[in-house]
Amino acid sequence: MISPAPMRCCRKMAAAVLIADKAYDTDDRVLKPLAGAGKSAVIPPRQNRTAPRQFDQALYQSRHLIENFFCKLKQFRGIATRYDKTARNFLAALHLAAATIWLI
Repeated sequence: MISPAPMRCCRKMAAAVLIADKAYDTDDRVLKPLAGAGKSAVIPPRQNRTAPRQFDQALYQSRHLIENFFCKLKQFRGIATRYDKTARNFLAALHLAAATIWLI
């Protein structure tokens, strides 16, 4: 039986496409609920899959840039440890760190 958690996640997702790694290549828990919600998935198929699926390789490669950005963002100690007490200050620090990364 499929738990209702993936279905709720898909309905709340604002993006039209989910980009994920091979660990999320499951039909029942991820791909079918996404298709039911009208979303598409860019997930490379695992090697042990009997019928390999097609996926957008160019879009999947852009996922690497996003992961690199979060790695650079975590180098800022205040961001990685959630040092600020209020959400407003944390968001300001996040904006400042993101702008610094963008300028470098």
